[in-house]
Amino acid sequence: MHSIFRKLFIHLFFLWPVVSVGKPVAFVKAGGTPAGHHPTGETINIAPSAIVTGLKCEHLVTPLGIDAAHPRLSWQLSDNRNGARQTAYQVRIATDSLALDTHPLWTSGKINRADIMTSFPGELLQPFTRYYWSVEVWDKDGVKSSPGRSWFETGMLQQSNWKGAWISDGTDIRLKPAANFRKVFTAAKQVKSARAYIAAAGLYELYINGTKAGNHRLDPMYTRFDRRTLYVTYDVTSLLQSGRNAIGVMLGNGWYNHQSTAVWNFHEAPWRGRPAFCLDLRVTYTDGSVETISSGKDWKTALGPIVFNSIYTAEHYDARKEQPGWNTVSFDDSKWKEVIYRAAPSQNIVSQQLYPIENVEEIPAASVTHPNDSTWIYDLGRNIAGVSSIRVSGPAGTVIKLKHGEQLDKKGFVDLSNIIVHYRPTDDTDPFQTDIFILSGKGVETFMPRFNYKGFQYVEVTSSQPVQLRKESLTGYFMHSNVPPAGHIHGSDTMINKLFAATNNAYLSNLFGYPTDCPQREKNGWTGDAQIAIETGLYSYDGITIYEKWLADHRDEQQPNGVLPSIIPTGGWGYEWGNGPDWTSTIAIIPWNIYLFYGDTTLLSASYDNMRRYVDRITAISPAGLTTWGLGDWVPVKSKSPVEFTSSAYYYADALILAKAAKLFGKTADYTKYSTLAEKIKTAFNAKYLNNETGIYGEGVQTELSVALYWGLVPDAMKSKVAANLAKRVAADNFHLDVGLLGTKSILNALSENGYADVAWKLAAQRTFPSWGWWIMNGATTLFENWDINASSDLSRNHIMFGEIGAWMYKGVAGIRPDENAPGFKNILLTPNFVEGLDHFEGSHDSPYGTIVSSWKRNGTAISYHVTVPANAGADIFFHISPTQKIYENDKPVVTQNTGKGLRYHVTAGTREFQIR
Repeated sequence: MHSIFRKLFIHLFFLWPVVSVGKPVAFVKAGGTPAGHHPTGETINIAPSAIVTGLKCEHLVTPLGIDAAHPRLSWQLSDNRNGARQTAYQVRIATDSLALDTHPLWTSGKINRADIMTSFPGELLQPFTRYYWSVEVWDKDGVKSSPGRSWFETGMLQQSNWKGAWISDGTDIRLKPAANFRKVFTAAKQVKSARAYIAAAGLYELYINGTKAGNHRLDPMYTRFDRRTLYVTYDVTSLLQSGRNAIGVMLGNGWYNHQSTAVWNFHEAPWRGRPAFCLDLRVTYTDGSVETISSGKDWKTALGPIVFNSIYTAEHYDARKEQPGWNTVSFDDSKWKEVIYRAAPSQNIVSQQLYPIENVEEIPAASVTHPNDSTWIYDLGRNIAGVSSIRVSGPAGTVIKLKHGEQLDKKGFVDLSNIIVHYRPTDDTDPFQTDIFILSGKGVETFMPRFNYKGFQYVEVTSSQPVQLRKESLTGYFMHSNVPPAGHIHGSDTMINKLFAATNNAYLSNLFGYPTDCPQREKNGWTGDAQIAIETGLYSYDGITIYEKWLADHRDEQQPNGVLPSIIPTGGWGYEWGNGPDWTSTIAIIPWNIYLFYGDTTLLSASYDNMRRYVDRITAISPAGLTTWGLGDWVPVKSKSPVEFTSSAYYYADALILAKAAKLFGKTADYTKYSTLAEKIKTAFNAKYLNNETGIYGEGVQTELSVALYWGLVPDAMKSKVAANLAKRVAADNFHLDVGLLGTKSILNALSENGYADVAWKLAAQRTFPSWGWWIMNGATTLFENWDINASSDLSRNHIMFGEIGAWMYKGVAGIRPDENAPGFKNILLTPNFVEGLDHFEGSHDSPYGTIVSSWKRNGTAISYHVTVPANAGADIFFHISPTQKIYENDKPVVTQNTGKGLRYHVTAGTREFQIR
């Protein structure tokens, strides 16, 4: 009877942690479910006023294999009452779910604070252990909630806990076919649980008894392989069977063994080698014993049907070389050869803890044309990053080529001219973005690349022999890091809605464990593109785990003198071109924005010394306070601002962020030093570029005026004059853009933050060239690299570098902003702008405290404004209204405080409706 009650208790335990009012209850699947997978479930509505929900460890739901010394535990308070807040909390942790309430391993005790995140004391952690944890909170009335419950599992924790050896099939970096590996073992007892831990130099797919473990793609994520190697943890309990079991591993090149040649010289990377891996399969039996099956000399290897694979170009697959059942027990591997030992690629092997790359969306072909007997042109109807899958039958040896591109030529064939410019092939065996599939002749065959992705809308399929293809024969898969959505924008302007969707599509198309510039021509982690798009990403997606990984890449790449490369990671390219404050300020801007959006100081603290070294480097080469180090306002419409102007503005921003971080961490001397430096930069900047009489910066173009305003370089007494000049400049440009990359970050924000939201809206909603809307009116489903859609160069059709428009919709129209004095949206700054030309507009953001909603609608001459502030948070609303208008709530006048930012009104948690008439 005891075991029956225990099972019942455990079943109920996992119903509790994620129960919420009107939100899904999450159930976690075992059996091939990888670390970082976010579950879904059904909705259960329950009665208590305050409920603990949204429990996460390291910003993930029930993660496997964490290595963090002090895991971060976070939660939300679900309480729909006005003024709802948490007055205290208590966390308990145990290794036995039954002991959690009565005999916990650790408890925080009752903490009389409203915090929604705490850290577990790392000295208690043991490897390979599941920890159950609970949170109970006291609400605004001092009433204690039922505990929310969840769990996390530790991984290796220390490199010394690995038992497996690094193995490969050889050392020849020129060998093109991908290798397969296998091992058979016997599970002699009843299996209770099993975890696979696998690290790879290159890419891999892991199989147990013929079934792929998990749904990840392109694991592990790209890093500086010789300085940091990632491993992934899988729950493979359900994949094992009593008796004999087979493990199979397929290796791909990825960025580790880059065989394609392009201008960035990844084929010369210092880490380059034939792919290798290390694996521990840790099996726990029902009698409590543990057995670890590891990679070693008892494995066997053979080349497989993937005859070529390049993360950059494509994949070639010869189905005639398939060995059916190679990853199952019954396969005869007598002709396979022994593996060899290899050195580990680095001495820093750490757990991959982020949302994985997946085939997130299946996209059927929208149309197909058949221009000749051997060619089919498929159109997905939208531009994506990912792969295509084809189903076809034909004679053995038939060669199917699938060329992927973003545009068609005048004859209707796929045209790669806009994305092939930096490719430097040495022969014709590796055609760009062109998969090659050789049929086995055994009925209907399916091919989808395993170790590559592309950017495309169109697929040109050619066949060396007659085959039959239909529209349904080809399917696209949108791939990206599967970060959960965290925000939404919708309004009465359909073009703006399409532009918002295109911005998000471009953002996701460039998120593959690190932010990229484009998914086709480069796939590089360009720093400038990422610092521009950071807010766009964080408003719409829960991306902290991706950025924490990428900033670790920054720390790996930084030179001792503070210099960072322009692309991260890199095989060595980018230290001499493209870097500088306007690009590599990612080292400061991204940790600061993570702090603002999440209220979590971890990344800011981890990056502090790197920020300091970076700022000190700029200071060393720019003693007068201005710097010429940088690329400048990339791809401008027509006016190009001086590099010194924009780079010095970023230098100022970096110094100011560093000073704020120093103050936050109690580094008094640094706070004084870098506050003084920031003031020095500002003084030098204004002395050179500001005309105090006219209020004009430089030549008075859009980028110059808006950059000075947005980054806070304009003296307070001059802000209104400079802002008025900017509005006049935009009007003189007929409300069209005249900016490049850096100007797009500042132009809309500088206007809407300084009393000219209507001017900003006219720019944002513009439909003719040059504008964002011009792309949408011409059928764009992602953002472009150039304002001119017919440009002869720099015309990727899936670029995120002009993506600040997405963030501005949240900030400049819905008016949702974090407050650096109460970060993580503990206090929300709401500055809605009821711009002319819109009938209604809504923005929502899922903050660490819950969902924020800011929406408004015109009712004749009146405006209704709806606000939702999540429990445990508050908001300062800043209204901008005409002198003849008044603000009402429930038909009662609202008493506001007149500030320089608008009429301020503070609200606590809850839902409120205001009328402006």
